[in-house]
Amino acid sequence: MNRTEIQKRLVFHQAALDKLQAAYLALVEGGVQSYSIDDRTLHRFDLPRLMEEIRKEERMVDELTALLGGGGRRRAYAILPRDW
Repeated sequence: MNRTEIQKRLVFHQAALDKLQAAYLALVEGGVQSYSIDDRTLHRFDLPRLMEEIRKEERMVDELTALLGGGGRRRAYAILPRDW
């Protein structure tokens, strides 16, 4: 993945994150009972699912920002404790 492609993905995911956050705030503040994002309609009872999507987009934005900054993807390592 080159730098230009990473930047395009970052712009896309940042825009998606902005829309999700706006929907969440509108539903939490109680001014609306439902909120539409493009072709999806969300209701107040969708708040937990909406928060999960926000967290997913935040992780993606953080990961792409790290890639642009020269950092790599996060890696998970397993530690195996041994009793010698």
